[in-house]
Amino acid sequence: MPLTSPRVVLPVALLAAAIAAISGRRTWLRGEVADAVLGSATVTAAGTQVVPGLVAIALVVAAAVLAAATAGPLTRRVCLALGAGAAALLAVLSVRVATSAESLLGGIAAEQTSRTGTIPVTGVSISFWPWLIAALALLAAVAAIGGFVGAAGWRGLSQRYDAPADQATGSRGERTAGAWDELDRDIDPTAR
Repeated sequence: MPLTSPRVVLPVALLAAAIAAISGRRTWLRGEVADAVLGSATVTAAGTQVVPGLVAIALVVAAAVLAAATAGPLTRRVCLALGAGAAALLAVLSVRVATSAESLLGGIAAEQTSRTGTIPVTGVSISFWPWLIAALALLAAVAAIGGFVGAAGWRGLSQRYDAPADQATGSRGERTAGAWDELDRDIDPTAR
């Protein structure tokens, strides 16, 4: 099974999107503040607090690859490019959380006290979530790019979902009875 087939691209991208959406409620950052208003307190930040639009971006990745699986060749490529871009954005935002943890957590602490700016945070610990989501998002982006490369070999929906093309029309453009209509009326079209 080639790595550019929908049987590889879809599960990889959908799994990455699902885990990213689930991680939004989990604690990504934790730290300690010593402030006049907060006192000495522990401040935590969930994924949706430090990555704006985390769940929305994950849904874009999922929707893009699902749409690619059912679309025509041109739309398939557009959807896979969009999915790869959204996955890359998610990876960048997740890495930014890990590299700017103190300022992000300080901003959340200030927000909790209705202040602007940041409050100094010490003892910042970063959970595994930002790194996991960054790795999965990169994997989803690579899968979507692989799907883009191999999109010519993908099949869309089968013909059973297409509108009937062989419907005859009368002289004034009205619909005339076809073979299926005759079968519905208990007339055997092969008996002619």
